[in-house]
Amino acid sequence: MYQYSEFDKHFVHQRAAQYRDQLQRHLKGQLPDEDFRPLRLQNGWYVQRHAPMLRVAVPYGELNSAQLRGLAHIAREYDHLDAGLPTERGGFGHFTTRQNVQFNWIPLERSADVMDALAAIDMHGIQTSGNCIRNTTSDCFAGVAADELIDPRPYCEVLRQWSTLHPEFAFLPRKFKIAVTGAAEDRAAIAWHDIGLQLLKNGAGEVGFKVLVGGGMGRTPVIGTVIREFLPWKQILVFIEAIVRVYNKHGRRDNLYKARIKILVKAEGERFIDDVNEEFAHILADDVQGTAHLIPQAELDRVAASFVTPAGVNPRAAGVPAWQHAADAPAAFKRWLERNTHAHKLPGYRAVTLSIKRAGQPPGDASAAQFDLAADLADRYSLGEVRVSHDQNLVLPWVDEADLFGLWNAARDASFATPNIGLLTDMIACPGGDLCALANARSIPIAADITERFADIDEIYDIGDIDLHLSGCINSCGHHHSGHIGILGVDKDGREWYQVSLGGSDGSALATMAVPGKVIGPSFAADEVADVIEAVIDTYRAARASNERFIDTVQRIGLDPFKASANAVRRSTSAHSA
Repeated sequence: MYQYSEFDKHFVHQRAAQYRDQLQRHLKGQLPDEDFRPLRLQNGWYVQRHAPMLRVAVPYGELNSAQLRGLAHIAREYDHLDAGLPTERGGFGHFTTRQNVQFNWIPLERSADVMDALAAIDMHGIQTSGNCIRNTTSDCFAGVAADELIDPRPYCEVLRQWSTLHPEFAFLPRKFKIAVTGAAEDRAAIAWHDIGLQLLKNGAGEVGFKVLVGGGMGRTPVIGTVIREFLPWKQILVFIEAIVRVYNKHGRRDNLYKARIKILVKAEGERFIDDVNEEFAHILADDVQGTAHLIPQAELDRVAASFVTPAGVNPRAAGVPAWQHAADAPAAFKRWLERNTHAHKLPGYRAVTLSIKRAGQPPGDASAAQFDLAADLADRYSLGEVRVSHDQNLVLPWVDEADLFGLWNAARDASFATPNIGLLTDMIACPGGDLCALANARSIPIAADITERFADIDEIYDIGDIDLHLSGCINSCGHHHSGHIGILGVDKDGREWYQVSLGGSDGSALATMAVPGKVIGPSFAADEVADVIEAVIDTYRAARASNERFIDTVQRIGLDPFKASANAVRRSTSAHSA
C-alpha cells in the first residue's frame, strides 16, 4: 500500500484546518451558504434528503486495518447523532461502486471533527464531489490477481497525486472519472468511464496504455471510444491533460445533462480525437522548459516501492503439493471456497471476498461493528490490508491457503461469509430515495424484496452467475445500465415505478464487451418488481442450454420471451387488483 509522506500528512491536516475555519465562519453567519457550498463540496460534503452526506476517498480501493477502525470510529461517534438514535447503536458506512465510503447522517456542525479524524488515518474527502477529476478506481485484485499483466496501482497513485487540486481541472463542465486496469480480465469496467486505461505491453515488451474516452451512464449510456491503442506510460499524464483540456474548452456548460465528455465525444467523433492529438503534440513540442508532465522513471520507482509483496508473505515452495480442503469439510465451506475465494499470483495464497450482501442489510452497507470486525480479519489473515470492490464488497488480498478454514469460520461469525459472490443476491445498489435527494424511487426495499425472494442458497446456485444492478434514479449510481438485469427507479405522477432492462455488461467477463442493457417494456410498480425478476429467471431456466449463463441465454434467444413473461406479471397483477 502507498505510505503517506510527511508532505502528504501535512497536506491533509492543513486541508482539514482550512475546512474547520470555513465551517466556523459559515455557522456564525459570516460565510453565506452560496459561498460555503462549493467549499464543502470540494471536501466531499453533500446535503442529502435528510442530512449531510460525506464521501470519503479510498484511492483505487485500498485500505489498511487502522483506516477501517478509524472509519468505524466515525460511524460510531458521529453518524446518526442528528437522528436522535442512541450512540451505542453505532452508525453505518456505505461502500460505493467507485470504491469510496459514504456516511449519511453526520451533523454538519460536527463535520470539521470528522475531517480531523480522517486526516489522523491518512484519509480525506478531497475531490470526491464537484466538477473535477474524481477518485481513480481500479481492479480490487490489483497486485495479486493471477491474470494480471501489470500492477496498475503505482500508476493510479501517480495519477492521484498529479490530479489532486490541479488548478486547470478544478472547474470542469462536469465530474470526471478515470479507471485503470492491468489484468487480462477487466474488473474495473473501464469502458464505462470518462477515461478508461488498460495497461499492456507492445511487441517490444514496452509498457503502455490503451486509452478509451467518453464512456458513461446516466441519461445517455455510452461505451468509451478507443482513441489510442498504445501510449508509452511516461506520456500518460500529458495525454490525459490533452484530453481534459479539449473537454474543458469544448464541453457543454449550458446544459447539465449534456455536459459530460461522452456527449462531446459522441457529437464530435473523429474531430475530437484529432483535437486531442493536436493538443498532445502541442504540449510535447512546447516542452523546452521541461514542464510537461512526463513521468520520470525515478518517480514511478519511488511510488512503486509502496506496492511490493508485504513482509510475511511466504509463497508455497516449488515441489510442495497444492493445498486441498479436508475431504470431510462442510458443504458450506466448499461453496464459500468456490464463490468467495479467488486465484492468486502467488502459489499457496488466495484473495478472499468478504460478502456484505445479506438479508436485513442494504447492499454496500456496513455497521461500525462490521468495520471493526473486517479490520480484525485483515490483521489476522491478510497482513492488515483490505480492498473495496466495485461490487460493494470487501476483499482480503493476502490469505494463506492454510488459513482458509479458520478465516471462513471467523467470517461466518462476523456475517461476512455468505457464499453468493457473482450470484443474484450479490447485487449492486445505490441508497436510493431513502437517503438521496436526487433519487426518484427507493432502492433498498426493492433489494430487500429480491433478497428475500431468492433466499434459498441452492436456488441461486442453480441459477448461476448474474449481475443485478439497481439504481434509484437516472444518474445510475447503481450502474443499472451494465447489469445483466438492470432496475431503474422512475417517478410517475408522484409514485415509484421501476424499469427493468436485460443484457447489459460492464465488460468484466473475458471476451465480453461492455454494452448497455435494453428496457423490456413499460415500468412496473414496486410490489411487482420481485415477481418480474422471478418471471425473468424462470424464463431463463426453461430456455437455457447446458451450463449456459443467464447473459448468454439472453443473447442467444433475444428479449421477446423475457418481455412476455414480465408483461404477464403486470396482467396478472392488474387482474387481481380488478
